[in-house]
Formats: sequence, C-alpha cells, structure tokens
Amino acid sequence: MKRLAYHPFFIRLMHWEYWNSKIIYAPLYPYWLWLSIKARSLYFLTAANPSIRNGGYIMECKSDVYNLLPAHTYPKTVRLDAGSSVNSILDKAKREGISYPFIAKPDIGERGLGVKKINDDAALEIYARHMTMPFLVQEYIDYPYEAGIFYYRPHDNETGSITGIVNKEPVIVSGDGIHTVAQLVKRNKRYILQWKQINELNSKIMQHTPAAGEEVLLVPYGNHSRGSLFTDISERATPQLCNTVDNICRNIPGFHYGRLDIKFRSWEALERGEDIAIIELNGSGSEPTHIYDPRHSIFFAWREIIRHWDMLYAISKENNKRGVSYLSFAKGLREINLFKKIEASLSARTW
Repeated sequence: MKRLAYHPFFIRLMHWEYWNSKIIYAPLYPYWLWLSIKARSLYFLTAANPSIRNGGYIMECKSDVYNLLPAHTYPKTVRLDAGSSVNSILDKAKREGISYPFIAKPDIGERGLGVKKINDDAALEIYARHMTMPFLVQEYIDYPYEAGIFYYRPHDNETGSITGIVNKEPVIVSGDGIHTVAQLVKRNKRYILQWKQINELNSKIMQHTPAAGEEVLLVPYGNHSRGSLFTDISERATPQLCNTVDNICRNIPGFHYGRLDIKFRSWEALERGEDIAIIELNGSGSEPTHIYDPRHSIFFAWREIIRHWDMLYAISKENNKRGVSYLSFAKGLREINLFKKIEASLSARTW
C-alpha cells in the first residue's frame, strides 16, 4: 500500500492540485460562456488592463510589463534577441550591473517554462544556443520569502483590494546525515512528481548526503508546476500591506486586475514596501494561486475562480464602455495558436 501511495498516478489522483488544468476548469466553462454572452465577447478579459497586450491574458512580453512598473520595484533586467552571443549577453548584463548567478527566461512564457538560474559561462552558452526566441537576463534575487499577491481595483473605487495571498515554498530538502539528496527527494510526494527535472537540475549532488539539519535548495523558482508548495495566507492582508500594494499598483498605468509575484526580505519589510522585488506581474490570465493550498478542496477552488472571474468581468466591461476594445474572435484564435507554438517549443527544451 505504501508503494502505491507514492506512485505518481495515485499522488495525482488523490490531490486535485496536481490535476490537469483542463479537468479543473471544465465544470466552470458554462459560467465563462455566460459571462462572455453578457459581454458579447469570448475574450472580454483582454480589456482588463489596457496598457498590457491582450490585458495580460496571453502573448504579453515580460519586458514591456517591467517597463510599466515603478522604478526599483523589480530586478535589473535586460532583453536579448535569439542568437545573441555569450559575450554580447555578458556585456549588456554588465552595463546593467548584473553578474552571475542570474536568471534567464523567455520574454513570452508562463508556468516557469524556459526559466533557468545561470551560474557560469558554460551554462549561459547552452541556454543561449537553445533559446530560439527573445529572452531576458535578470538579476537573481536571493530574498528568503516569495508570495503571490492578487490585486483588483474597479474604476469607481479610490483604492484597490488584495483578494488573495499565496506563500511559495521552494523545493528544499533537509538533511539527516543518513540519506542522500535523491533519497530525500523520493520521500516527498510533491517532489516525486518533479523527479525528472529535479534530477536534471541537480545531477551533481543527488548522491550527496547532507548533514543533519543542512538544507539543500533544489529548484530556485516559486512555481507550483515545478514543485513549490503553495499555501494560502490571505489573512496576512493587513491594512498596511493593502496600502503598500495599492500604492505600487496605482502607479502601474492601466493596471486593474492581476497578480504580483514578489520576493522580499521579511514580512515587515514587505508591508513597508522595502527590500522587495516584483519578479512577475501577471494580468488578466492570472490565477488566484492561493487555491492550490493542499488544505483547500476543489469546491473552494471553484468558488474562488468564479469570484475572481466576476471581478474580471466587471472591470473588463467597464473598460470596454470607456473605449477599450475586446480582442476579436479571429485574432484571439491566432494569439492562442501562436502561444501554443511557443509553449510547445519551451516544453521541449532542456538546459
């Protein structure tokens, strides 16, 4: 029975957070259709954030979004074209004060696809050779905490609201002086599902035996799809934090709905807006990722998704009344097909 409990099939079966997104969202599609009928557009969400391509639903460039953020709220970042040489990449990075280690990631993408921590010239050479689309080199932020904060601000409100906060715990194993890293990974059901990528990223240390209490960081990205544990800490939306987040978001032109993924030094610093770095700003395609807390049921997730869709519909409808166009059905299909090609290309790559 224990062997079955640790089999990937049964881990996924018994934990809805690992289900395919199409399965999770399938029961909710009729409600989306109802909102679309009311808005007279299947792609009404593309009007939510007028300053971001397609409202942040699909095909937005991260580099364009970073340019909207207030200065000093995000990591130092440079954009590179596909085919850039290692020397040209390092020259541009140096001019921006970026040095090893740094993060490389595609300018268009999601779910952590194509994101890699680059430690040296050899790793950069491999990444640059395989990346066939524009990409970013970004300062690596080693703050110990990361959270996703969902924000919504309708036009008739002077201030916005935090609608959910998720804490992101990276993939870390704690040594006991007996078991190897590989053995410790296989004792964690969450990590078993990520075995292939964890093994590829950490092949040099998988047979290392960490000392008792020694922590080993295996995946330095706060992505649920790459093994991070998401916990719902929405209760931490204090008045001070709400005010800080609202001040940041109100200084992002045309931003009304989405999620800020933030790394920070401490919760006290985050509330003050100090020692923080916005790693990603996600628009109308954002999920309220606090739903993926293992303590929550699928019914809780459905309620939260619908609650956020209602907010998204309201702000998109209001923006449309103010002259912001919805994406047409034909163009929407073209954008989706283009993104699927990008996603397939990134999914096929290993660095």
